[in-house]
Amino acid sequence: MEKKYFASSELIINEDGSCFHLHLRPEQLADRVILVGDPARVDAIAEFFDTKECEVSNREFHTVTGTYKGKRITAQSHGIGCDNIDIVMNELDTLANIDYETRTEKSEHRTLTCVRIGTCGGLQPFTPTGCFVASVKSIGTDGLLNFYAGRDQVCDLELEKAFMKHMDWNAKKGAPYVAVADRDLLNQIAGDDMVRGYTVACGGFYGPQGRQLRAEISDPQQNEKLESFVYDDMHICNFEMESSAVAGLASLLGHRAMTCCMVIANRYAKEMNTEYKNSIETLIEKVLERI
Repeated sequence: MEKKYFASSELIINEDGSCFHLHLRPEQLADRVILVGDPARVDAIAEFFDTKECEVSNREFHTVTGTYKGKRITAQSHGIGCDNIDIVMNELDTLANIDYETRTEKSEHRTLTCVRIGTCGGLQPFTPTGCFVASVKSIGTDGLLNFYAGRDQVCDLELEKAFMKHMDWNAKKGAPYVAVADRDLLNQIAGDDMVRGYTVACGGFYGPQGRQLRAEISDPQQNEKLESFVYDDMHICNFEMESSAVAGLASLLGHRAMTCCMVIANRYAKEMNTEYKNSIETLIEKVLERI
């Protein structure tokens, strides 16, 4: 069978042989990848590394590849939002599974293990500020995965239906999708000290998460509905903005992925911790030990 050729307009390679946005070359990518939103958090992860072999930055995409206790790891920032995850996950996959010299897919698939470390808003009394939440399934309200042909094969369609019914979902918002974390990786990272539940990955920070400032939101009862949703004895535990795209695209591309977050705001209790940057190092260490 003839291998598929990826034209220069589709697979954009920089003059130095790196991928278009991340500016990484294939040899700079480790099999284990820790994803974070904040470029500065890459430096916080790299402080734990025993060795550093490369550091690359472009826009909000900051990368350090090094070793931690003998494990080669790439720390990669992605910025905010599922649209950025579309860039990062696709470009990481090209580095792993496309031959940049011939612009054809490699004959042997390389599987990446991706763990996103983030911050989030808790939605339950049992997710107070400071606790860690592992996303078992992520309900994406951003619509990203709906642009990919295989979305039904990697999503929980029954959970999607139950969620839309419970929320009395407005079709103008677009169809939500439910992406599933890799089960084995979830158990490996979450252990017995993280709260497990559903996560809602939103297409914005204010209106989509039920925050109302000067612009009124379309459903003032949205958060109360989210808090009361139960499916298979599991609750929606938190809000964030990337987990659905990470899990969904990883599933489509044959990689392992999950998201764990530290709660920095509890929307249920209306509490916020803005001094979270030091305490998130505990979560970083847990992931480094377990990945």
